Amino acid sequence: MYISNKGTDLIKEFEGFRTHAYQDAVGVWTIGYGHIKGVTPDMVISSAQGEEMLKEELQEYETYVNELVKVSLHQHQFDALVSWTYNLGPSNLKSSTMLRVLNEGKYDEVPAQMLRWNKAGGKELEGLTRRRQAEADMFAGK
Repeated sequence: MYISNKGTDLIKEFEGFRTHAYQDAVGVWTIGYGHIKGVTPDMVISSAQGEEMLKEELQEYETYVNELVKVSLHQHQFDALVSWTYNLGPSNLKSSTMLRVLNEGKYDEVPAQMLRWNKAGGKELEGLTRRRQAEADMFAGK
């Protein structure tokens, strides 16, 4: 499966776009739409470069979800999982209770499991709470 425009728009909404490198809530150098690979403090990109970085990175995150999820998904569920994984990383997906219950076919339990991941650096963050709610709602088809 591939992420839809709706899924990409959700990621863009919560990541926001920055042309200049900045440190995120836990001190990781970030640029564009939440891109972290190879970012240096003095880095500057264009809007077009940010779009290309996101496009390339989403292909990677689609692969993680496609490989780790063993049950069938609707597009809205896949989109929500790619957004979640893009923000939290594939190792968190792989080790999560959320993935385990999903792969057991307990689709109804997934939104509640998504909501649990609203902390950064051990602190609950309002932005992450909003994002997890949006992802949970998307997964549930709301």
